[in-house]
Amino acid sequence: MANTQAFTNQGKVDLMNGLHAMGPSVVRGATTKDVYNAALFLVTATRGAGDTVYNTTGEVSGTNYSAGGVVVTTATAPQLDTTTAHFTPSASIVYSNVTLGTAFDAVLIYNDTSATKLALSVHTFGSQTVTAGDFTLTMPTDDGTTGLIRIA
Repeated sequence: MANTQAFTNQGKVDLMNGLHAMGPSVVRGATTKDVYNAALFLVTATRGAGDTVYNTTGEVSGTNYSAGGVVVTTATAPQLDTTTAHFTPSASIVYSNVTLGTAFDAVLIYNDTSATKLALSVHTFGSQTVTAGDFTLTMPTDDGTTGLIRIA
């Protein structure tokens, strides 16, 4: 099995239940936005639409990489372009000075604020390894056509 890119099925339900606050403004009972993390997964992992929560099964390991990944910068609020809602992290996701010798090809974005670490989305890319360097996931333009997470 392989990793597959998807907005997780459970993430869709959780979003409708108001369990995610991605932007800087919050209009639910909590007064602060949620913290999202981005964890990297091996090409042999099976991350995808069926994920419900973050767990370490298939996660990369290596020098200067901590289980759970890194915090995602969410300074920009979700927006609407005509009929497509979209959200893109406001900065690239960077894993600094890492050595990850086993091939990886996916990142899981999950809600680290939630007690169960709710899985939001899986994004795939070409197989990678890194030796004593930065691995950067450059974010796309935040609009209704190319935003990282889009709901039409």
